Amino acid sequence: MPWDGRRVPLTLLGGYLGSGKTTLINELLARSDRPIAILVNDVGAINVDAALIRQRNRDTIEFTEGCVCCSLSDGLGRAFDQLRLRDIPPEHVILELSGLANPDRVRPWGNSAGFRLDGVVILVDCDQFLELSTNPVIGTVLRTQITSADLLVLTKTDLVSPEVRQTVSDQITVLAPATPIIDSSTALASAGILELGANSPAQIQDTPPPTLFDQHRVQTLPLPSPISQSDLQILIDALPANTLRAKGIAQAPDGTRLLIQVVGRRRVITALSSAELAEPDDLPAPTQLVVISPSVQQTPDLTGLMN
Repeated sequence: MPWDGRRVPLTLLGGYLGSGKTTLINELLARSDRPIAILVNDVGAINVDAALIRQRNRDTIEFTEGCVCCSLSDGLGRAFDQLRLRDIPPEHVILELSGLANPDRVRPWGNSAGFRLDGVVILVDCDQFLELSTNPVIGTVLRTQITSADLLVLTKTDLVSPEVRQTVSDQITVLAPATPIIDSSTALASAGILELGANSPAQIQDTPPPTLFDQHRVQTLPLPSPISQSDLQILIDALPANTLRAKGIAQAPDGTRLLIQVVGRRRVITALSSAELAEPDDLPAPTQLVVISPSVQQTPDLTGLMN
């Protein structure tokens, strides 16, 4: 195992051609202050401020703050191998899927050496969806991507009428009724959702302020301490269905630290091993639970959930 057994969260970012994946990645790279890795189909498509770039070659862009962007031109396996060769692991890896990719075929990489699946985020282009969904070939691709998502993001909403936006939302809700949907007309809001996954366990208390998440509601809730993993799972499962993102660290009765990671409908609790920590001998302190949901108007106050 690379990195002495530490496993890095892997987010799969998908969506049909032109849905805005590269725009979102550009925004995330431009604002990130943590070492993340982006795996993309074409490094040349990632246009960021030259002042942020430390080194650039045909297959890789290295950034001054520790981020790296690697091309998938030589295959997915080679890109992951390149990451494993790095002495210091990234805190988060985002894999940009091709516009035609079936995310379920890539999910197994979330269990490969050095990585663990954080979630599947799929972008849906409101400006093209209604037309493309009727195409017998493309429509099948869209439906496959949507039904595999843990979190759906509506893009290009500023280019369509409210009626079209609602129709698109209604149609994808039929396809994936249990999957939360974020309505984002800007890359900034969506990048904020992904950015929470870039925090290492020991840094979760440094979660960026709510202003980064634009129209979303951010609630910071105290976790019972100690709490068993089974009771914690019940609590996390009780979060509203429209919860977009959540993360925190709880403490079990025996002192074990429990990492909570929620990406849409994917809700996972993992017992942290010392190998997964930057400082194995220094367990991170328990934290509050950070919960990101749609706007205040759509989301109930969750403070009663923790009582």
